[in-house]
Amino acid sequence: MSLTLTPVGGDELRAALPDLARLRTEVFRDFPYLYQGSAGYEERYLQTYLEAPGALLLLVRDGAEVVGASTALPLIHETADLQRPFLASEFGPAQVLYLGESVLRSGYRGRGLGHRFFDEREAHARRLGLPVTAFCAVQRPADHPARPRDYRPLDPFWKARGYLERPDLETTLSWQDLGEAGETPKPMRFWVRRA
Repeated sequence: MSLTLTPVGGDELRAALPDLARLRTEVFRDFPYLYQGSAGYEERYLQTYLEAPGALLLLVRDGAEVVGASTALPLIHETADLQRPFLASEFGPAQVLYLGESVLRSGYRGRGLGHRFFDEREAHARRLGLPVTAFCAVQRPADHPARPRDYRPLDPFWKARGYLERPDLETTLSWQDLGEAGETPKPMRFWVRRA
């Protein structure tokens, strides 16, 4: 296995959009996201990373195959739903690098790539002069019927990286869960780290 992790943009990112769309749809089908998704929606979503100043998209490849990705961009280039919780917080959207997502095929987990994703994005925040990094995670009940018996939340990993769960910073995002007829709102909670 020859794994590489590289930042991509421009034509290289444009060429990788279909692979990234498939990967995101595949990985986010798992609990806790249970995301129905579609390649078309994903490709439109990922256009933001082609257009937003300061955006970062990291690709993990095994040879030529895309097996993982991680994103970040200044929060000021994200949607109002993601910016809103920060308007009344001790730091505003202009101070935050939003860590969009990290997706990795299950066979590649446990090799330190999760740490690399955070290391690279936190370094990107420092390069941009942004003192805060933050991401949000979906809130599912502990007794959710789709929760696997062996499910392990990532909270301990995030805490070890210095992120604090902020119940005061919440928003709602909508997507179609597996088995649903349409999109429904999902509660999302932010985790925050000061540089």
